[in-house]
Amino acid sequence: MAKKYQVLGVGNAIVDVIAAVNNEFLAEHGDAKGAMNLVDQSRSAKIYTAMPPAQEHSGGSAGNTMAGFAALGGKGAYIGKVKDDQLGNIFAHDIRSAGVDFLTAPSNDETPTASCMILVTPDGERTMHTYLGACVNLSEDDIAERDIENAEIVYFEGYLWDMDAAKKAFLKAMKIAHTSGGKVALTLSDSFCVGRFRSEFLDLVEHHVDILFANEDEITSLYQVETFDEALQHVAGHVSIAALTRGEKGCVIVTPGEIHIIDAVETQVVDTTGAGDLFASGFLYGITNGYSLAEAGKVGGICAAEIISHIGARPESDIKMLVEKGL
Repeated sequence: MAKKYQVLGVGNAIVDVIAAVNNEFLAEHGDAKGAMNLVDQSRSAKIYTAMPPAQEHSGGSAGNTMAGFAALGGKGAYIGKVKDDQLGNIFAHDIRSAGVDFLTAPSNDETPTASCMILVTPDGERTMHTYLGACVNLSEDDIAERDIENAEIVYFEGYLWDMDAAKKAFLKAMKIAHTSGGKVALTLSDSFCVGRFRSEFLDLVEHHVDILFANEDEITSLYQVETFDEALQHVAGHVSIAALTRGEKGCVIVTPGEIHIIDAVETQVVDTTGAGDLFASGFLYGITNGYSLAEAGKVGGICAAEIISHIGARPESDIKMLVEKGL
């Protein structure tokens, strides 16, 4: 029997606030370029006050992936916690209008919807200050067995591992997915996130994950090796599919018996926010719609190229048309 959803994403439901800054701004605020910093409400407010004029977009890693997946024509759903407040209502409206079923009831406590202050430097690198807000309320109660059973692939973002309640929700959903014949996909999210939870992520990758997404920094950090080739040797036997992105070098798709090297799609880099998220959109669309692994990797590259050509982590062009032209 066919499942209702090709992919169901589980992640932190966040509204992104994005502004262009210079390197001096990062230095003034003690930021390491390219890092994702978890901050409290006070620190978030301080950064927001100091930021130049910004754009607001519904975001969150898995949310971005699912919006891109739907834009390609995929049938998707999303689980993530927001508060019943202004930002929460914006997030819910945006993801539903993108064509994604939003399956999580809003929280009614005092914790506001999560936000992420994203500082983009002239080289396109993004430095993030994430206030998790209502995300910390995601729990096992938000994981409905029927929803997980209805998905061919359940896709998780590594950022979820920062909260104990979300970990339990994560593990519950993975178990249901495998019991019901579905697959589990994981994105490592961030090399700093890998550093916080390396041993736990290694266990997930080796025993629970079917499809792994990571960039070069994340995969080398996971295995604590110096080179990408060394990391490649480690991951090849641990998951059914590893989709590894390398920026301007393109991507490498690895299975226990195959390696596919796909060139990057040329584009003008404006903002790297969401590059990995939209690569995952394209790759997941490809493998759930009968594309070969190499073709799926190319679809991912086309989607990533579109997203880094402008500010924001949701597509501005018709990526379905770009894929049709690019394959």
